[in-house]
Amino acid sequence: MTSPITPSVVFDLTTVSEPHLSGDGTHLLFTQSWIDNETLESRSVICLIPTSDLATRSYTYTRGEHGFTMGPKDSMPRFSPNSQSIAFLRADAQGKRQIWIIPSTGGEPHQVTTMPGGVSEFAWSPTGSKLAFVSDVDPNCLTDPTSNANIPQVKIVRRIKYRGDTVGWRGDAHWHIFLVDLVNPQGADPEQLTDGDWDDHLPTWSPDGQHIAFLSSRENNRDLVANTECYVVPQAGGEPTNWSNGLSSIAAIAWAPDGDRLAVIGSDDEALGAGIQGGLFLLTPKEQPKRITPDTVRPIGGAPPISPAPDMRWARDGRIVFGGDARGESHLYELREDSGEIRKIGDGGMQITAISLDSDGRRAAVLGASPTSAGDLYWFDINKKSHTQITKQNSDYFSEHPTATVEKFSTTRDGVQVECRLLFPPNFDPTSSYPLIVDIHGGPHGAFYDTFEPVQQVLATSGYIVLLVNPRGSSTYDAEFTKAVHEDWGGEDYQDIITAVESVCERSYIDTKRLGVHGYSYGGFMTSWTIGHTTRFKAAVVGAPCINLHSMYGTSDIGVSFGERQWGGTWWDHEEAFRAHSPLTFVTQVETPVLLLHGEDDVRCPIEQSEQYFVALKRLNKEVEFVRFPGCSHLFRRSGHPLLRTEYISRTLGWFDRFIGHS
Repeated sequence: MTSPITPSVVFDLTTVSEPHLSGDGTHLLFTQSWIDNETLESRSVICLIPTSDLATRSYTYTRGEHGFTMGPKDSMPRFSPNSQSIAFLRADAQGKRQIWIIPSTGGEPHQVTTMPGGVSEFAWSPTGSKLAFVSDVDPNCLTDPTSNANIPQVKIVRRIKYRGDTVGWRGDAHWHIFLVDLVNPQGADPEQLTDGDWDDHLPTWSPDGQHIAFLSSRENNRDLVANTECYVVPQAGGEPTNWSNGLSSIAAIAWAPDGDRLAVIGSDDEALGAGIQGGLFLLTPKEQPKRITPDTVRPIGGAPPISPAPDMRWARDGRIVFGGDARGESHLYELREDSGEIRKIGDGGMQITAISLDSDGRRAAVLGASPTSAGDLYWFDINKKSHTQITKQNSDYFSEHPTATVEKFSTTRDGVQVECRLLFPPNFDPTSSYPLIVDIHGGPHGAFYDTFEPVQQVLATSGYIVLLVNPRGSSTYDAEFTKAVHEDWGGEDYQDIITAVESVCERSYIDTKRLGVHGYSYGGFMTSWTIGHTTRFKAAVVGAPCINLHSMYGTSDIGVSFGERQWGGTWWDHEEAFRAHSPLTFVTQVETPVLLLHGEDDVRCPIEQSEQYFVALKRLNKEVEFVRFPGCSHLFRRSGHPLLRTEYISRTLGWFDRFIGHS
């Protein structure tokens, strides 16, 4: 007997993350996480797999022959270059993550750092004698955080980027790079390598250990744009040198084997960031960056400190191995630097979120989610062009709760092909009649992949057919397609979605009188835009929307840096366009029952956006309900309290059940 996937899936699944291969590829570390049903808190443990037999065993958990204790959230394991030690992050008494080291053969871990700002990233030097790490430096932080704790203090704002979603209040704080000597006891206190009124991330050692490449945002306009540059600094200290002249942003770094060049994931298009639709570039200190990947492949980068960059390796034989996305699928890619020849490794069918490569770039451990897996580890043999699944984290759960089946198809409008996915209930019967829910992705430069998404799976396995469209503006296709949404929010992308809806509604098993629409972030924008332009949808769930570009410009943490690129400039120069592209402008035309879901600590799409929409709908006597999620940032559906993540899913399902029902 099987059952639908329910909102409790948040508690039911264990997850794997942060794979890291030893340099010789013989052992694999990763983090395994779950929700403790008693404390309702997330827990994580570091696990070790010998790649010869792929037999998983806990590593920092007190079990069997291992006598060391587990922290509540141990994470980010990294082998030393000789694989004799493992560094990882563990929270201290103040909740700040610090670096700890344990022998690979077992023993008690010892703490390496005691940074007031904690540690967000770190990297071993090639000899294993030092660690470069990133810590938050706040000049306004009290030396003793407990002193004067009950006395209110003002907060002073001196820059536009004074706060960030998920990372919270920034003020005058910045992330900077430090070095800690693991060999010389006299040099145990960390040395600050970078400083200044900017953020530094992703320290990457040169092969000889004499230099460190890193990401920074040091240009004079850094408070107005989301650009990042690639700098190189001597590990002994000195003035960093900018190697990325001409690129607007960087998302990952790899050194050439001889240390004279860098391969980076970046963007040379001011309108697009490296993480939106970037490419692979070669850098030298004096020459202009050279792009070496086609526009149809988007290399997978990171966005520290929120999401680290997947591993990328420049091998001694001239191959560069990296992860990339194309048309809603992820692959490993191998590119020969001398010829520019690029080949795809693996069959796709998943979304890759983490990669670790051995020192030769011939073997890889990949974390990928597919329509039938919430995330598992895969072993790639790059020479043989083959891959094997390592973990089957939730196989028992999915045998009892089968996932939706997926159909891919495309629609064409004005000569532009738009890719779509349709999710069917596991027991789908084409002779029956089903309600249809359109799910709209965020971004607007997000994309729907071949992956597992809890809201979609709960809806589909409950009896709804779910439509996913990658309209104009979606990434992973090409730059022109991605930029088509700029200064046209709710224009061609809306028409693409409606065209797909009309196409699916021609199928005999779709009940066209029972249509629903859901979206989060930009998907929330598009959902509220949709119900302001058509009455065909009988229920709408609007998550963390942008509904008023004018106020969004001044209240979002990216209102200026992101908004000006998307909307064409400042609101005072484009006031009429801002109004014309705001869903709030069309609120009087809404006839669809609306459920608003929004985190109270969201500074990406601030909750005032939902507040405005709710008040307008309520004043117009429309059917509307507003659910506020306390303490939740824009990313709470991924990393917030499990009860509130569950609540989001259950209220979404409940709203559609109430107004359109399911088979």
